[in-house]
Amino acid sequence: MSISTPIHKIAKDLGIDSSRVLLACKTLGINAKGSSKKLNEAEINQILNYFETGRNVSEEVITISNENKDNQRKNENLKKESNKIFYFKNRLIG
Repeated sequence: MSISTPIHKIAKDLGIDSSRVLLACKTLGINAKGSSKKLNEAEINQILNYFETGRNVSEEVITISNENKDNQRKNENLKKESNKIFYFKNRLIG
């Protein structure tokens, strides 16, 4: 009995996005259209070899998002605002 594992599980084990595994499948000639597609043991070994050797890495496109930078800026602004002290007539509210 052969082992069959879905692509999303392989991606999780490798610590990468399943779209990168799907791209690797396309490059290697493995017919896979979605992350729920189950791969047999030989195909899994091809995928693992693909990512371990780093072949064809130049063909992959990685998108970098600025969400982390935006979130850091928002957090810094919130910290600055929370440290402000508001003064009213004869009262200190903080």
